[in-house]
Amino acid sequence: MKNNTDIEKLKFPIGHFDSHLEVTADHLEKWKATIAAFPNQLRNLVASLSVEELNWKYRPEGWTVKQVVHHLADSHMNSIIRLKLTLTENGPTIRPYEESLWAQLSDGLDNDIESSLKIIEGVHVRWSRLLDGLSEEDWNKMYFHPQHQRLFSVKENLGIYDWHCNHHLAHIKQALLYKGVFNL
Repeated sequence: MKNNTDIEKLKFPIGHFDSHLEVTADHLEKWKATIAAFPNQLRNLVASLSVEELNWKYRPEGWTVKQVVHHLADSHMNSIIRLKLTLTENGPTIRPYEESLWAQLSDGLDNDIESSLKIIEGVHVRWSRLLDGLSEEDWNKMYFHPQHQRLFSVKENLGIYDWHCNHHLAHIKQALLYKGVFNL
């Protein structure tokens, strides 16, 4: 019998993002460091995995390790594009995407994760350079997310992606710890 608390812990191993946090300069520096370090952390975690290990799930009905890696490439590409739109347009409405459907496309099911790791590496280098050049005014610029029906600031979005990086690293570690088999 599956316990809802156990499933929730597997789904959100580091908890939910705190969207009510008062963002400080220290938060921004920590979050920028996460963006810079993430590609190496991810590569170190997944580079030597076998095809079998890449196909382990992080929770029942969840994605496989390879789907998580491919999702990270998709999501982080979208995030830098959203950031650039926000910096160059006045309160743009961003375009959401169906991440669960993207994960089922042939590229999301590919056992070869190298292209996604390369995308993540390149995006994070560019993202870090962009973040390092932001002014106080830039950090407070906003975009509208139609799926959530609210505005997000550049600094809140960075916090979300700090969480997103750590959230999915925890998913991969979880899949490896349980070897894709869960006795709930």
